[in-house]
Amino acid sequence: MVARHASLVGDNSVDGGRSVAALTAAMALGLALALYLLARILHDQRGADISPRAMPTAEETAYLANIKASRARMSVAQNFLGSSVYYLSAEVTNAGPKTVRALDLQLEFLDPFNQVVLRDTVHPITPAVPPLKPGETRAFRVTYEHVSAEWNQAPPRMKPVAVKF
Repeated sequence: MVARHASLVGDNSVDGGRSVAALTAAMALGLALALYLLARILHDQRGADISPRAMPTAEETAYLANIKASRARMSVAQNFLGSSVYYLSAEVTNAGPKTVRALDLQLEFLDPFNQVVLRDTVHPITPAVPPLKPGETRAFRVTYEHVSAEWNQAPPRMKPVAVKF
């Protein structure tokens, strides 16, 4: 009877091991899905195209003079893997009379000789966020996992390159 009891305990531990393996696999799959969704959200905030992607009108091109990007500052932090993550925090102001529904800013990171080592286009105003009203200023943040070693550590030059009303 003792041997049979030991056999039953052994059977339960095998089933328990399968349950633990299934639970671990389900948790890993859930974590992977959550990380994928987070990456998509961050990409949509940073890398989505202005919609619709059409040639700007003369009015939109002229309106770019009313968009002011300012208060740029860079910071760095270590992620959980020990790598450096760079943050650009800045503000964008709509100094014109129209409501801006989408905005592209071109960022240029420079080396000590003022040569561009990284050029990126970011989208601080997209159809997914509230529009930027006339006279309104809004903060935004962009994250970079890698910036060229030649970068001069200064905030990038910021230039509005596309706007949609």
